[in-house]
Amino acid sequence: MSQADELARRIVVLHRGAGFLRLELPNELCRPEVAQAVERGLPVTPGVAGATVDPDGRRMSIRFDAATVSAGQVARALFVLLGDQPSTAEPVAEAPESLVGGAFANGLQPLLDRLKALLTPATPPAEGSLQARFQPLVESALTEKAIVNFFNDIVAFYLIKTHWDLITKRWLQNPVAHSNAWLTVFYLVFLLVRYRKSQ
Repeated sequence: MSQADELARRIVVLHRGAGFLRLELPNELCRPEVAQAVERGLPVTPGVAGATVDPDGRRMSIRFDAATVSAGQVARALFVLLGDQPSTAEPVAEAPESLVGGAFANGLQPLLDRLKALLTPATPPAEGSLQARFQPLVESALTEKAIVNFFNDIVAFYLIKTHWDLITKRWLQNPVAHSNAWLTVFYLVFLLVRYRKSQ
């Protein structure tokens, strides 16, 4: 098996959409010279708008015009580029991922990308089908921002539920005596709103 075939076999498709591919790369493709060659060489392919390699996250994002070139043609162009790269003298050994140092090193997004890849069909769903309408919801829900916002809302609702009797039976009846509680509530709401606006 050639080096290009070996590297191609180890590339994992994390996300495939209309005109977009996100790939997980083996360590060998994250070397600066290989990453630069791919980023410069892939956009030469007609219909490919750009390619970006994130060496630290071992990710590659490719944007292309789906009307001009297919995902398969983009993949073949990438494999041709890999075949042109010089072989590595010593393959880089991949360290086993620990729960903290590996899976969560780049936040939740890599795990969510894997989940998206599992939920995304290999072939695009028929336009107008239930699956085609459901797919954008899955895409927007499985982002780190959406997950953090969801858990923030859960915590806010939990705090309201836990303190509901105090709010209705004490704090509202005598707001001056419980001004410290109201100040805490306003401050937490302020923090939540400011966080949402910063997203």
